Formats: sequence, C-alpha cells, structure tokens
Amino acid sequence: METLEHRRFAEFCNACRRYGYIGLCYGSPGVGKTLSARHYSGWDKFRRTDRFHLETCDGSILNTVFYTPPVLNTPGIIGSDICQARADLLELAKQPLLREKTERLDFVRRRDEEHQRRAIIASDWLGGEKVAELQRTFRQVADEFAARERQIKDPTTLIVIDEADRLRMASLEQARAIFDSGQIGLILIGMPGIEKRMARYAQFYSRIGFVHEFRPLGAVEIRQLLEQRWTPPGVHLPERPMDQETMAAIIRMTGGNFRLLSRLLTQMERIIEVNALQEVTKAVVEAARESLVIGEA
Repeated sequence: METLEHRRFAEFCNACRRYGYIGLCYGSPGVGKTLSARHYSGWDKFRRTDRFHLETCDGSILNTVFYTPPVLNTPGIIGSDICQARADLLELAKQPLLREKTERLDFVRRRDEEHQRRAIIASDWLGGEKVAELQRTFRQVADEFAARERQIKDPTTLIVIDEADRLRMASLEQARAIFDSGQIGLILIGMPGIEKRMARYAQFYSRIGFVHEFRPLGAVEIRQLLEQRWTPPGVHLPERPMDQETMAAIIRMTGGNFRLLSRLLTQMERIIEVNALQEVTKAVVEAARESLVIGEA
C-alpha cells in the first residue's frame, strides 16, 4: 500500500531524476524512508539467480541504484560499489536480448547439425566450402547480436544513497564525482540535520536542487491502513475489524512512526496467538505496547 508520504517521496525522486539534480531527503528514524526508497527503486525485485545471471521477479528493467554504504567506508569503496551496482543494472537491461540471442543461436546450431546428419546419412559428406558456409551463418548471427548488445547503454538515471550520514567528506566528494560524470540524479537519505551538515561543503551544497522532509504518517493514514487490515509481511491478525477505540490507541502509541506501527502489530499477533483471542481489542494493544520500547529509535 502506498501512503501519501511515499507518493510525495516518489515525486521528489522523479524531479531529481528529470532535472539531474542532487536531492536531500531527511526524516526521523522509523518513518519509512528506507522502505519507500527500496520500493521506489524496485531493488527488492532484484536478484542474482547464479554467478552470471540477474533478473527481477516480475521481469521489469530497473533504472535506479539503491545503495547503503558500509559503516566503515572510503571513496574507493563507494566508487567500486556504485560502479558494480550500475554494471548489474546494465547486465539486467541486456537479459531480454541475451535470451533472444541464446534462442536464435540454438536454432541455428540445431539446423546446422540436422544438415550435417542428413548429409552423412546420404553418404554426401560436407565439403570444406559447405562447412564454412554453415559456420559463417552462425558467426553472422552472433555478430549481429553482439552489435545490438553494444548499443545498450547504462540504464541508470538515478542513484539513491541511504544512510548518507555515514559518508565523510572524502566519500561525499566521491559521490559528487559520480554525479558530475554523467547526466543522472543523486539522492542522499539521512537523519534530520544532514541538510545543515551539507551546507558546510560549498561545492557539494551548490549542486543540491531539492530538499525533502519525510514526515511521520498522519492519524488519518494510519486509520486507513488499519481499516484496510494492512499488516507487516508474515503478520496475520483476526479478520474482525478493529473498533475506533482500538485504532485510536494504536495511533496514539505509534505517533505516526511506521517502524513502531510494524513492531506493535507484530507483537499484537503474538499476544492474540498466546491467548487464543478472536479479535483485536484495546487491551491487546496495551499488552503489546508493554513489550515494546516505544521511542524514536
């Protein structure tokens, strides 16, 4: 389910991509910044089937790199990791053509083998010229696809760096160098105050085109989520709708923090299973709340 904050974030990302700007996104922990960024980029669809093959679960082609730098990072690590992520997207973009190439070459190979088999059966051995002709046809098809593959360019048009607070000045300069080297957008996601920190780096700050504050969910949105019986992945609550008092308790306890909402609903499932209950009540919410650390972290 896409919330209003996610839609606002998506519009912000689209603007950075369209105009080729650096954007800053900041918000309190747990409001859903990382979740929205992963969903927008489609990074959760991305998987490596083996050492040499990449794919997305729905067959889509991605154009956004989602990257979380390690706690201990250097400009070399940042550059290498992002370069590899872009190479993966390029490989992913080539997959439809590579599948077509494999099918076409397999067809040509089977056809040529059949020609040779029939010639042997008829005691009409293939001469050197005929073999060369078959090989030339196979090579021509391979060269055709190689030329088409070279025409596929890097599909990356936006790079999203999560946990950007981890980046020191040298690593930020590496990110800026990547941004300057191509016509792409760049988004840094961090905690409140990152925009003030960036203001100290004139060369970097001058390239920032948009700043976006990722806000907590509003009471109306949380109520809509609960009315539509949204739950975190793997969490199942009773089908019976919650009453207004129960919803109000959840809204009050979570304060619009998406992470706390997910944790509270998960804990509520455990309380319901342990007590063999058939509905979610205010008492269940309060019992679940006692088992959680309710705060900003």
